[in-house]
Amino acid sequence: MKKRISIGLIIIMISIMVVKATDAPPGQQTKAPTYSGATTIEKATNETNKSYQSNKSLQNALLVKQATSTLKTTNINKTGDANDENADFYGTNAAVLVINSAVLNIDGATITTNGKYANGAFSYGTGTLNIANSKITTSKDNSGGIMVAGGGRITATNLTVETSGASSAAIRSDRGGGNITVDKGTYKTIGSGSPAIYSTANITVDEATLESSTAEGIVIEGSNSVTLNNTTLNDNNNKLHGNSETYKNIFLYQSMSGDAEEGVSTFKATSSKINTQKGDTFFVTNTTSEIILENNTITNNDSEGSLLRVQAGKWGSTGKNGGTVTLSLNNQNVLGNIVVDKISTVTMNILQKSNYTGSINKANAGVVNLKIDKESTYTLSDDSYITTLENELSDNSNIITNGHKLYVNGKELSLNNKSKDDSNKKVEKAKTDYTMYYIIGTGVIVLLLLILIVLIVLKKKKEAKKKEEEVIQPLPMMDASPKSVNEIYKNIK
Repeated sequence: MKKRISIGLIIIMISIMVVKATDAPPGQQTKAPTYSGATTIEKATNETNKSYQSNKSLQNALLVKQATSTLKTTNINKTGDANDENADFYGTNAAVLVINSAVLNIDGATITTNGKYANGAFSYGTGTLNIANSKITTSKDNSGGIMVAGGGRITATNLTVETSGASSAAIRSDRGGGNITVDKGTYKTIGSGSPAIYSTANITVDEATLESSTAEGIVIEGSNSVTLNNTTLNDNNNKLHGNSETYKNIFLYQSMSGDAEEGVSTFKATSSKINTQKGDTFFVTNTTSEIILENNTITNNDSEGSLLRVQAGKWGSTGKNGGTVTLSLNNQNVLGNIVVDKISTVTMNILQKSNYTGSINKANAGVVNLKIDKESTYTLSDDSYITTLENELSDNSNIITNGHKLYVNGKELSLNNKSKDDSNKKVEKAKTDYTMYYIIGTGVIVLLLLILIVLIVLKKKKEAKKKEEEVIQPLPMMDASPKSVNEIYKNIK
């Protein structure tokens, strides 16, 4: 009997262990990796002008395991390859790795790696890395600049980061995510499939420059986020890499690889510059996403590129792998089309003095819900099809069809303001009428002034003539009789 009970308990314990292993969130390993550092810090350390290096596989040049340490003007060099992505999950081949609630403060460092899966500066689990005024350069594949996984934290201030290998995002995360906060600096990638940011974490970038040459600008996977504030994003990609089906700048998706939990992907940009050279500005597939844009300058130099494309791709289950997107424009002017396939949904909010120009769901495929407030406008660039419309202006005068048609749930919407051209003509006519009134009014005033001047001149002449007549008096007639002459003569004598 006791033997049966013991066997039962063993089975239960094994089952619990299996369940826990199965339910472990991404990045939470069931077996701790083996960490090795050419230099390991396990107590509070303050050092200046020191170098750290490693040329061995699966060895960190600097491993920080405990306490709070500060390093200034440091040179860190890492070579040696790793063979699989476990180095990305746990940071075991990174130049710098911070783990186990340790805190590392770095200022003025030069960090260089030349190995596969050799990330620059890595924070894993409960580790915290604060790095400022430093330069990070990586050369080979799967080697990001700054990276978190398993919940790690990084604060990066005024960094210069450049990666040249494939799948080597300048700002990067992997299973279990974490938090990265970036303030100022330049982050550039030139390798295939290497976006400036690859997010399976919560990443915020302030006043920095992001640039990618052969990949998307930003990729967000699963229930994670990227926030840009006063930041410039340049995507110069003109070559598709292995995992890309289309050209796009900002890509929100769920790969189903287990690297990111399913949920809402969030992208937010405020007062930033987003520049796209080829393809779509935003592409969403196989996930639910929220895109919030406020006071940005958004430029797409591809005449065939869309502002937003929401459709099925190669990820997920066929027929269920479209996208669900909420796009909110707040004090935002933007131009570009919105493409939606038959298994996708877009909710679009044009609010707070925003102005959107483009076609929405031209193919009449997916579901689109549109909301516009009274201070905003929507100008069509082609026939558009939406499912529902919520407009604060009951006459829809803030929707300018520009010669095109807007259909709501299959019915053409009757609009008072049918054409932007008409509106412009009305404005021009008003300007013309005003000009005519001005000219006529000016002419009448000038004519009246001339008449007044003539009247004044005539009056002056009349008055002058009258005065002249008063001054000149007629002489009396002389009496020419003989008597009068004799009297005058006598008087002379």
